[in-house]
Amino acid sequence: MADPIVVAEGLHKSFGDTHALRGLDLSVPAGTVCGVLGPNGAGKTTAVRILATLSDPDAGHARIAGHDVVREAAQVRERIGLAGQYAAVDEKLTGRGNLRMFGRLYHLPRRQAHQRADELLDRFGLTDAADRPVHGYSGGMRRRLDLITCLILRPEVLFLDEPTTGLDPRSRGEIWDSIRELVADGTTVLLTTQYLDEADQLADDIAVIDHGKVIATGTPDELKATIGDRLDVTLEDPATLPAAATVLTTLAGTEPTTTDADRLTVALPATGLRLADIVRELDHAGVAAADLSLRRPTLDEVFLRLTDRKETMR
Repeated sequence: MADPIVVAEGLHKSFGDTHALRGLDLSVPAGTVCGVLGPNGAGKTTAVRILATLSDPDAGHARIAGHDVVREAAQVRERIGLAGQYAAVDEKLTGRGNLRMFGRLYHLPRRQAHQRADELLDRFGLTDAADRPVHGYSGGMRRRLDLITCLILRPEVLFLDEPTTGLDPRSRGEIWDSIRELVADGTTVLLTTQYLDEADQLADDIAVIDHGKVIATGTPDELKATIGDRLDVTLEDPATLPAAATVLTTLAGTEPTTTDADRLTVALPATGLRLADIVRELDHAGVAAADLSLRRPTLDEVFLRLTDRKETMR
């Protein structure tokens, strides 16, 4: 495991009576993607703003590549890139013009800024559209351009705050490919997203935040393993759903969830259950199953279980 390049320890941040962060801890190894998940208002964007030196914590410490984000903010800014929730490019300029402008704002010499713009446009498949005004770009192209403006100085750490919000599936896939390419080149990515399939596809590790604290961490598979396999049962007769729910609660030790009028899903205990035993118990209760299937839980189910549990603990 690589040494952590992003470290947060006990971060607190309040806005009046609102406690955005309540002792947040985070550690991200170099050259990986860390997916930060959480409900709206959980503190994700506040944490990113502090790590990106845009806001100071009320308490706690954070370091990027060994540099304190408050005391050594200038050194941190030399090593990071940030793409917010909305594209921050000039729509009146061309794609090439935007990149050249950002290069000059980063104090690159004119020739170097032009060269870097051409390199990035070619690398991320925007050369054909490079000399068109950005207002004519698709949403995915505009988001890709916004992403690569953060790469002009080759950041060690890139913060992506919900980078694919509002994009169609094809455009999302293009952004995913761009992120994978960056990580392959050694960039560390901290990704906040509302799309759990996005975190499942991209993240090496995931941190789930709720009410300003990290409540769970692990790889996608490790988090899925915490709630065990799922059993989906489709009934021949929807009227037998209450009886089926009773049987499944007894066998699994937890209440099933109704997903349709004739379909139940339940988390199975770690000891496991044989499908044959489940079918026999359902049959004894007068319940005919049209279909039974075992599957791994989705990250959505893990997220809901974790945040629901957190709610009941308070």
